[in-house]
Amino acid sequence: MTDIEFSLEPKEIHPNSEIRGTIVVSYPGRYDGVVINTQILDSNEHIIYKSYNGKKISQNVSRLFINKDIMHENKAEFTASIGFEPKQVYEIKFRASIIEQHKEIESKIIFAKYSI
Repeated sequence: MTDIEFSLEPKEIHPNSEIRGTIVVSYPGRYDGVVINTQILDSNEHIIYKSYNGKKISQNVSRLFINKDIMHENKAEFTASIGFEPKQVYEIKFRASIIEQHKEIESKIIFAKYSI
């Protein structure tokens, strides 16, 4: 088993639909939190994170850090959306990483598709 598990629903994403993700950390050492980076390949557009662990995010962020102190049972859940109208099918790369003292310990990558 790896030190980080990452799941994403749905993997077929459409404009303004809700994206839900879950991260579970089993890393035995000390860590500061997890960071989620997302890249919409072949595009300059961004994903917008809406909430994490039930807490709304007030400003638009395209990179999300979740502190370990608010990860109950080493688990983080987030919601996000993408608002632009796609003119083609885009591949989206989601990368969740365990961070310890500004260094990445381990990461997991999930790919999804974005289209109308």
